[in-house]
Amino acid sequence: MGYKVDFKQMNHIFEQLSDEYDIYAPKRFKKQGRYSDTDIVRYDRVENIEDVVFDQKSDYPAKEVLSPITQPLFYFTEDEYRESKVNDKKILIFMRPCDVHAMKRQNRVYLQNGGFEDFYYKRLQEKVKIVLMECCTGWDTCFCVSMGTNKTDEYSIGVRCLDNELLVEVKDDEFNSYFEDAANDDFKVEFIEKNQIEVKIPEIKDKEVLAKLKEHPMWQSFNSRCISCGACTIACSTCTCFTTTDIMYNENMNIGERKRTSASCQIDGFSDMAGGHSFRPTAGDRMRYKILHKFHDYKARFKDYHMCVGCGRCTSRCPEYISVTKTVEKMAAAIEEIEREGK
Repeated sequence: MGYKVDFKQMNHIFEQLSDEYDIYAPKRFKKQGRYSDTDIVRYDRVENIEDVVFDQKSDYPAKEVLSPITQPLFYFTEDEYRESKVNDKKILIFMRPCDVHAMKRQNRVYLQNGGFEDFYYKRLQEKVKIVLMECCTGWDTCFCVSMGTNKTDEYSIGVRCLDNELLVEVKDDEFNSYFEDAANDDFKVEFIEKNQIEVKIPEIKDKEVLAKLKEHPMWQSFNSRCISCGACTIACSTCTCFTTTDIMYNENMNIGERKRTSASCQIDGFSDMAGGHSFRPTAGDRMRYKILHKFHDYKARFKDYHMCVGCGRCTSRCPEYISVTKTVEKMAAAIEEIEREGK
């Protein structure tokens, strides 16, 4: 079913939905950006439709709703522990198609990897319903079409934002009752067909090429560019690495909590081991690891698609203006060079 609603009607629908759902969407935070007098757009709970940012790609991804940057896991005393609690409401998230695909990647890692299900992720993910934000134009760092993540049918509601009104497509019958007073419309979500950027992802045909690619000098060029700040991985919609920390309370050292916090493979020390050994001691080593993970390792492991969804947030957030698409192009050229030399 399709509908047309103005913002006043939609806010009334939000009010009704809030009895059962926590609603999350990209929201503008004024003067909280990277530089003074700049804003930032990130996911947070919203109470009205005016809070939802439709005309700008969020600086940080929707994944923060289900895997927050910092998350308490459990609280403990000297002889028992208690898991952290979440409220009983279901979760309604406004997402673009690339973020819907990114959630599929996260589901794979947290719920289907090695026969283990992450309890803390699952208890949130199983409550999610998706409001798809129509995305027909994209932005200058997007390459979702190249990654095959520009379209999806996995949503309950689809919306297009016009001036002070929304066109709404309801696919999940559970939500039709909320729009019973709205005008009917034949709206169907449309999708972007061509990005400003196109990238062809190279295939690594065998282990010999992969081994030579890992030793290729192209990676060391990042030693003088990448500052290992981790901004790209925090902004990435598919990164899942985290670290855990036990926090002991000063009042009683036998009482505390365990938290997990998002971590970055780009930070110096991420791969350090006891005894001082480090697998990836240079920025170039770490960049090689990240790019191969996004554009080879994940697909080799799960046999379907690459981990990257082409949202372009890593490029947008990099303070050194390192482009992921240009890096992939350099990798493709390196593979061609290796294959020529091998003939």
